[in-house]
Amino acid sequence: MDDLFPPFEPDPNEPRPRRFKPVPFRMIAPNMITLMALCLGLTAIRLAFEGKFEPAVIAIVVAGVLDGIDGRVARLLKGTSRFGAELDSLADFVNFGCAPALILYGFALHNLKSLGWIVALIFAIAMGLRLARFNAMLDDPSRPEWKKDFFVGMPAPAGALTAMLPLYLHFLGLDAGSWGTPAILVYVLCIALLVVSTVPTFSGKTMGKRVPRAYVLPIFLAGVAAFGVLISFPFEALVAISLTYLATIPVGAAQYRRRQKLEAAAGPRPPEPPQVPAAP
Repeated sequence: MDDLFPPFEPDPNEPRPRRFKPVPFRMIAPNMITLMALCLGLTAIRLAFEGKFEPAVIAIVVAGVLDGIDGRVARLLKGTSRFGAELDSLADFVNFGCAPALILYGFALHNLKSLGWIVALIFAIAMGLRLARFNAMLDDPSRPEWKKDFFVGMPAPAGALTAMLPLYLHFLGLDAGSWGTPAILVYVLCIALLVVSTVPTFSGKTMGKRVPRAYVLPIFLAGVAAFGVLISFPFEALVAISLTYLATIPVGAAQYRRRQKLEAAAGPRPPEPPQVPAAP
């Protein structure tokens, strides 16, 4: 056997083959932001188990802010990837589906025992179904460009933040009394239905691409003022944001129907003529 397979000494100057190509940092940075948001969502679940509902809610709010940042950072750095999109969806299900459902169950829904747990399950599953539908619609090439201004149903971060409105009111000293838990159950169920519904809501993704020069400084001042209010009066600001968002849902649906009628009146677009390659 030694004659068939004689030992040999490898050439020390021979370059070693590289198994994996190096990944640029611009591909890693958005995923790190997503993972930080996921850590906040899991920490919120732990805080809810410990009865610390205020920091749990704040963790979900910060996770929502990071969720709005990671996609924009990925597009800015040209670091979008299929892996990042799937990781973002999984993080959204934990942060905006599982974590708020468990927080609401530990806060009030547990008083209704099995019925409260069923509603918590419905909310979490509704969020998972909404995210699955969103991912499926991304691959639709026939979707008109104007529909990018709207979400189909309530988006995941907005659904989670508005679902926790009873906690904001509780932190402000509003005691709902004996009727509070059934009212919270009905409210959470309504939010879950809005999440999986086909009601169009404003997306805001295409807003602000071009800002008139005269509005730059006022926007800076308004942003600083809004940030100061959110830091100084966090739960008052969250109540105002939640109620304002819920009030804009009928407005968004009416705007969607108006643009849909305009598209139907304009008729189908004529197909583009095939491009003839230029002669060499």
